[in-house]
Amino acid sequence: QVQLVESGGGLVQAGGSLRLSCAASGRTSSSYTMGWFRQAPGMEREIVAAINTSGATYYADSVEGRFTISRDNSRKTAYLQMHSLKPEDTGVYYCALRLSGIVSVHLSGYSYWGQGTQVTVST
Repeated sequence: QVQLVESGGGLVQAGGSLRLSCAASGRTSSSYTMGWFRQAPGMEREIVAAINTSGATYYADSVEGRFTISRDNSRKTAYLQMHSLKPEDTGVYYCALRLSGIVSVHLSGYSYWGQGTQVTVST
Protein backbone atom coordinates (compact mmCIF):
# COMPACT_ATOMS: atom_id res chain seq x y z
CA GLN A 1 0.00 0.00 0.00
CA VAL A 2 1.18 3.51 -0.81
CA GLN A 3 0.33 6.68 1.09
CA LEU A 4 0.72 10.18 -0.33
CA VAL A 5 0.87 13.38 1.69
CA GLU A 6 0.73 16.78 0.01
CA SER A 7 1.85 20.07 1.48
CA GLY A 8 2.51 23.62 0.38
CA GLY A 9 -0.87 24.95 -0.63
CA GLY A 10 -2.19 28.32 0.44
CA LEU A 11 -3.43 31.73 -0.58
CA VAL A 12 -1.41 33.81 -3.01
CA GLN A 13 -2.01 36.87 -5.13
CA ALA A 14 -2.17 36.63 -8.89
CA GLY A 15 1.33 36.61 -10.33
CA GLY A 16 2.76 34.95 -7.25
CA SER A 17 4.37 31.57 -6.73
CA LEU A 18 3.80 28.46 -4.66
CA ARG A 19 5.59 25.14 -4.33
CA LEU A 20 3.70 21.96 -3.61
CA SER A 21 5.30 18.80 -2.26
CA CYS A 22 4.07 15.23 -2.28
CA ALA A 23 5.78 12.60 -0.16
CA ALA A 24 5.11 8.94 -0.87
CA SER A 25 5.52 6.18 1.66
CA GLY A 26 4.99 2.45 1.48
CA ARG A 27 5.94 -0.04 -1.15
CA THR A 28 6.31 1.29 -4.69
CA SER A 29 7.59 -0.37 -7.81
CA SER A 30 11.07 0.48 -9.08
CA SER A 31 9.51 2.53 -11.86
CA TYR A 32 6.49 4.69 -11.15
CA THR A 33 4.87 7.94 -12.21
CA MET A 34 3.78 10.78 -9.97
CA GLY A 35 1.20 13.25 -11.12
CA TRP A 36 -0.49 16.41 -9.98
CA PHE A 37 -4.18 16.94 -10.64
CA ARG A 38 -6.47 19.79 -9.66
CA GLN A 39 -10.16 20.27 -9.17
CA ALA A 40 -11.86 23.65 -9.22
CA PRO A 41 -15.31 24.10 -7.64
CA GLY A 42 -17.98 22.56 -9.83
CA MET A 43 -15.41 21.23 -12.28
CA GLU A 44 -13.97 17.83 -13.03
CA ARG A 45 -10.58 16.87 -11.76
CA GLU A 46 -7.93 17.45 -14.43
CA ILE A 47 -4.30 16.66 -14.86
CA VAL A 48 -1.76 19.43 -14.33
CA ALA A 49 1.56 17.64 -14.74
CA ALA A 50 3.20 14.24 -14.38
CA ILE A 51 6.72 12.85 -14.16
CA ASN A 52 8.08 9.33 -14.29
CA THR A 53 11.12 7.80 -12.62
CA SER A 54 13.34 8.67 -15.57
CA GLY A 55 12.30 12.31 -15.47
CA ALA A 56 10.01 12.34 -18.50
CA THR A 57 7.33 14.96 -17.97
CA TYR A 58 3.90 15.97 -19.18
CA TYR A 59 2.24 19.37 -18.72
CA ALA A 60 -1.28 20.51 -19.41
CA ASP A 61 -1.35 23.32 -21.97
CA SER A 62 -2.80 25.68 -19.39
CA VAL A 63 0.29 25.47 -17.16
CA GLU A 64 3.07 24.90 -19.70
CA GLY A 65 5.84 27.42 -19.14
CA ARG A 66 4.55 28.47 -15.70
CA PHE A 67 4.67 25.23 -13.69
CA THR A 68 7.55 22.82 -13.24
CA ILE A 69 7.23 19.29 -11.93
CA SER A 70 10.24 17.55 -10.44
CA ARG A 71 10.98 14.65 -8.14
CA ASP A 72 13.57 13.31 -5.76
CA ASN A 73 13.56 9.55 -6.21
CA SER A 74 15.65 8.94 -3.10
CA ARG A 75 12.99 10.68 -1.01
CA LYS A 76 10.02 9.41 -3.04
CA THR A 77 8.89 13.02 -3.24
CA ALA A 78 7.46 15.02 -6.11
CA TYR A 79 7.28 18.79 -6.33
CA LEU A 80 5.19 21.23 -8.31
CA GLN A 81 6.71 24.69 -8.59
CA MET A 82 4.06 27.14 -9.71
CA HIS A 83 4.89 30.61 -11.02
CA SER A 84 2.79 33.41 -12.52
CA LEU A 85 -0.28 32.04 -10.81
CA LYS A 86 -3.67 33.06 -12.13
CA PRO A 87 -7.09 33.05 -10.44
CA GLU A 88 -8.07 30.18 -12.74
CA ASP A 89 -5.36 28.07 -11.10
CA THR A 90 -7.47 28.03 -7.94
CA GLY A 91 -8.55 24.60 -6.78
CA VAL A 92 -7.69 21.58 -4.71
CA TYR A 93 -4.46 20.05 -5.91
CA TYR A 94 -4.08 16.30 -5.60
CA CYS A 95 -0.96 14.20 -5.85
CA ALA A 96 -1.33 10.79 -7.46
CA LEU A 97 0.93 7.82 -8.04
CA ARG A 98 0.86 5.26 -10.81
CA LEU A 99 2.80 1.98 -10.52
CA SER A 100 4.14 2.27 -14.04
CA GLY A 101 6.88 4.24 -15.69
CA ILE A 102 4.56 5.10 -18.56
CA VAL A 103 3.12 8.56 -17.98
CA SER A 104 -0.67 8.72 -18.02
CA VAL A 105 -2.88 11.80 -18.24
CA HIS A 106 -6.00 9.97 -17.09
CA LEU A 107 -7.33 9.81 -13.53
CA SER A 108 -8.06 6.14 -13.98
CA GLY A 109 -4.38 5.48 -14.61
CA TYR A 110 -3.44 6.32 -11.03
CA SER A 111 -4.03 3.95 -8.14
CA TYR A 112 -3.06 6.10 -5.19
CA TRP A 113 -4.16 9.59 -4.24
CA GLY A 114 -3.32 12.14 -1.60
CA GLN A 115 -5.89 14.04 0.43
CA GLY A 116 -5.43 17.25 -1.56
CA THR A 117 -4.18 20.71 -0.72
CA GLN A 118 -6.03 23.95 -1.42
CA VAL A 119 -4.50 26.56 -3.68
CA THR A 120 -6.30 29.89 -3.88
CA VAL A 121 -5.13 32.66 -6.20
CA SER A 122 -6.68 36.04 -5.53
CA THR A 123 -7.00 38.94 -7.98
